Amino acid sequence: MANTTVRGAQAIHGQNPQFLVETVIRNRIYEAPFWKEHCFALTAESLIDKAIEVKAIGGVYGNNKPTEFMCLLLKLLQIQPEKEILLEYLQADEFKYLRALAAMYIRMTFGAAEVYEILEPLLKDYRKIRLRNMGGYSLTFMDDFVDSLLHEERVCDIILPRITKRDVLEDNGEIGPRKSRLLDAMEGKVEKDRSRSPSGSRSQSRSRSPSRGRGVSRSKSGPPSDAGSRYVSRSPSGSRGGSKSPYRSRSRSVSPDRINGGSERFRSRSRSISPDRMETTPG
Repeated sequence: MANTTVRGAQAIHGQNPQFLVETVIRNRIYEAPFWKEHCFALTAESLIDKAIEVKAIGGVYGNNKPTEFMCLLLKLLQIQPEKEILLEYLQADEFKYLRALAAMYIRMTFGAAEVYEILEPLLKDYRKIRLRNMGGYSLTFMDDFVDSLLHEERVCDIILPRITKRDVLEDNGEIGPRKSRLLDAMEGKVEKDRSRSPSGSRSQSRSRSPSRGRGVSRSKSGPPSDAGSRYVSRSPSGSRGGSKSPYRSRSRSVSPDRINGGSERFRSRSRSISPDRMETTPG
């Protein structure tokens, strides 16, 4: 009686849920000591305690001996817990092997659209988990395990039921586009690059250029006398500018009056002899 499916269980993919496990492996599980000692009369609640004690995932090892993970998976197929209970298994972040067990069961029993919607968020889980197979133990990651459930045909020595590809479901409108953290990060990086691109700097420079032009025009739009007086010809000129310039001509400009006055001075200084003196001088 311990190997029979619970009463009222629904057929999965048109058959008994236990038949999803191959006959050879299923018979090995029935003969395993762990199945006989620890999996008898388990319920959806008591199975959590056993799943917490699991140390690795996998199918069979050694001489085709089933792992504890595979025994608990077959027990889930027997008792067929409700969907809400399975979602609670997945939300238990501290128990990674319980999450892996629930993910494996959901992949084997749920429809294609629900599988993608429920398991794809688990691709963000990067924790390490142990994998036990014929070659011994090895390390893998939770996201790799979930990705293999979504894309590979055989996981943990179990042939998985076929599901419709995601792109087909998207074309039929049964599921929305996938939300990828990597794609979101790349889009955010592209937006940052666009904001830092030369086009953005050009637009900023164009927006700032009128103010700069105004400042230059204001500085140059001063009184013309100042600008012209800064550069005054140093050659002598007859007239000075109308405004006082900071750079005055160093050459002294002489007016015509001064020139005439100066000649008269020099003329007055020269000794002039009157006609009387010229006549009185002795011959």
